[in-house]
Amino acid sequence: MRVNTAAWIDSPYADLVVRDAPMPELEPGRLLVEVRAVAVNPLDAIIQSNGAVMYGWLRYPVILGEDVAGVVVGVGAEVTNFSVGDRIVAYAIGLEKGRDAISESGFQAYVAVDAALAAALPDTLPFEEAAVLPLAVSTAAAGLFESEQLGLDYSGLANSAPRDEIVVVWGGATAVGGNAIQLARAAGYRVITTASAHNHDRMSQLGAEAAFDYHDPEAADRIVEAANGSVIAGILAVAVGSAEPCLRIARATGATRIAMASPPVSFYEQPRRPGLSLTRMRLFLRLGTRTAMLQLRSRARGIRASFIWGSAIATSLVGPAVWGDYLGAALASGRHRAYPRPRIAGEGLPAVQGAIDTLRAGVSAQKLVVTLESTPTSS
Repeated sequence: MRVNTAAWIDSPYADLVVRDAPMPELEPGRLLVEVRAVAVNPLDAIIQSNGAVMYGWLRYPVILGEDVAGVVVGVGAEVTNFSVGDRIVAYAIGLEKGRDAISESGFQAYVAVDAALAAALPDTLPFEEAAVLPLAVSTAAAGLFESEQLGLDYSGLANSAPRDEIVVVWGGATAVGGNAIQLARAAGYRVITTASAHNHDRMSQLGAEAAFDYHDPEAADRIVEAANGSVIAGILAVAVGSAEPCLRIARATGATRIAMASPPVSFYEQPRRPGLSLTRMRLFLRLGTRTAMLQLRSRARGIRASFIWGSAIATSLVGPAVWGDYLGAALASGRHRAYPRPRIAGEGLPAVQGAIDTLRAGVSAQKLVVTLESTPTSS
């Protein structure tokens, strides 16, 4: 008999606590996964720091976590493309509105995931390397391909003819940025990106034709020059502070769409406790002011700037195209690389809280991963 445990967050702002959890029920279209590795994301830290500000629909206690890799131990009705024993990577979407924030969230020994948001792993790809992918791939795909974002053509992923249109990815060394480069290239687009100078070779390996240092105050101008009059199909702005230079690029090149993966301020600046502290009030004032000004300046030039919601692909045609048709085969062939590099932050669910705390302190071109051993069964 299998026994489940999870890293629970019992109330807003609280530390995670590991204890028993109910075994997820296996509903049609879902897989039951024995988790072998999880990755932490800024979203986990933001939910823990913000309380009910962004995810007001959560009813505590809940379980955080979106990135999982593991072994299928149960297959629901209507699932035809996975079997018990398969090694997979999956996007756990329990935190989204209308989903189950207990059975469908990742920081636990067993999790229920949508088969449509899972991909098979080649035997050569370790679980800890695969666990970096789910939220990053999904957010990148939503930003690039959803009609409300850049709306790029994904119909020929990995098989499309090269295009002369360019996608600009500001923040290519981030998890979202590195996967966006690969997805855009797989769809046939040229890519120009930004990253710290020591990451430029890596950006080239992922498929970018040019990379510029975002620390350079002239980086936006250098990107415009490198485009050399080619059509800019869209601009993906990743990381805090990326929207402003992306808007300058759009104005100079005639691009009409910017998809933003990050808010204009860092939520890590606020204290992780309830109440309207002066720091929190200032943060949300800056957030509101900068967002409003960005929208006004964008619309004045006919540019649409919109924030990405990665889970949008779960209810659109983008999800099956990326997760079902592309990712598993691309990982097996090496066309898509697991990016960024995993940094092992510990073993076992008790290590997850420390990984989130480390993430708040800053991590560059890496993703923090916690490994889990195979779960013993009780008699």
